[in-house]
Amino acid sequence: MRILIATDKFKGSLTGPEVADALASGLTDHEVETVPVADGGEGTVDAALAVGFTERRVSVTGPTGESVAARFAVNGGEAVIEMAAASGLDVLPDGTPAPLTATSRGTGELIAAALDAGSTRIVIGVGGSANTDGGAGVLAGLGARLLDADGAEIPDGGAALADVADVDVSGLDPRVHDTEIVLAADVDNPLLGERGAAAVFGPQKGASDEDVATLDAALAHFVDVLSAAVPGVQDLAEAAAAGAAGGVGFAALVLGAHREPGTAVVQKLTDLPAKVADADLVITGEGSLDEQSLGGKAPIGVANAAVDAGVPVIAVCGRTTLSDEAARDAGFAAVYALSDLESDVAKSMSGASELLHRIGTTINAHAEAFAEGATP
Repeated sequence: MRILIATDKFKGSLTGPEVADALASGLTDHEVETVPVADGGEGTVDAALAVGFTERRVSVTGPTGESVAARFAVNGGEAVIEMAAASGLDVLPDGTPAPLTATSRGTGELIAAALDAGSTRIVIGVGGSANTDGGAGVLAGLGARLLDADGAEIPDGGAALADVADVDVSGLDPRVHDTEIVLAADVDNPLLGERGAAAVFGPQKGASDEDVATLDAALAHFVDVLSAAVPGVQDLAEAAAAGAAGGVGFAALVLGAHREPGTAVVQKLTDLPAKVADADLVITGEGSLDEQSLGGKAPIGVANAAVDAGVPVIAVCGRTTLSDEAARDAGFAAVYALSDLESDVAKSMSGASELLHRIGTTINAHAEAFAEGATP
C-alpha cells in the first residue's frame, strides 16, 4: 500500500517533517512518502526547501531593532519567505513582547534580499508576528521614509505612527513594481476596527486594552497619511487579510500583492493534490485539532484534497476537541491523539516521537481496512 504522510508541526514539540518521520517509523509494512505542509506561516520555507528550493540566509532587523539571522528559499525567479523569521514572536529577545514598538522592518529587508537574489515572484508567508505596525516597517525596509511634522523619521513600531505626518515613497525599491508578490494568508481580517489587526491579534502580542485602542488609532492615522502618497490605500485597509500579521498584509497589498490562502499556496509548491491522488491512504495532522483547524488550517486542506481524490484520510494530533461527528464531516476516517496515550501534556510533548511511532504501528496494522473504507 502507498501511504502519504502530510503533517504540520506539533508546536512546541516537533516540526512537521519530524512528525512524519516518527509516524513512518511505525509503518513498516507499506510504501511511505512524506510531504511537508503548512498554512502559510511557520513551515512554509521548509516546505519549499523539501521540494528543491535552495536556502538563503541574511541578517535583518528584528522586531525590537536587534539583528536577527533570517532564512528564505529560492528557486529560479521564485522566493518564499516567512515574515515570522524576521519579525515574529519567536525572535523577540528573551521572548518579551513589545506590542507598541515591535516593527516589521526586517520583513521588508527580507523582501529586498529576495529581490537581490533575482526573484520576480515572492511568496510571503504570514503568521506569528510580533508587530502591530500596519506594515509600516515593511515599507521602511524597502526604502520608504515615515516622517513627523518636523521632517524627522519617526521611530519604528505601531504606536509611533500616531506622529507620522508624511510618508515619502520616492525611495521605495522600484523592483517591487515588476515583481509578483503573493500574500499567503488564511485570515481575512481588515486592518482597522473591531476585526482589525490591533483588536483581534494585538492581545496575542501582549497588548492591553489601552494598547489596542492606541494602536488602532495610530494605524487609522497612518492610513490617512499614506493615502496622500498612495491613492486607494483606504480601500486596501478594508480588504481581506489587510490585518494579517499586524498589518504586514496591508503593506503587501500596498506593494501590489494578491492574496491566496496559505494552505493552497503550500499545496501548489509541493504538488500535494497529485501526491494524494497517487496514494491509497493519507495521514495528516497538527498539534491541536480543533474548531480553529476547520477554518483552513493545513490538515483540513489535506483532508479536502483527499476527499476530492476519493482517498481515505486519517488525522493524527497532540490533542483534539472535535466531536466524532465534526471529524467525520471534515473528511477524517479516524482521529488519533497523543493525549489518548499520555494524558500528561508535558510528557506527551517530550515523548511525542515515541507516541507517534506507536500510533504509526497501530495504523500499520489496520491500513488496508482504512483504505477499503472500513473503520477498525
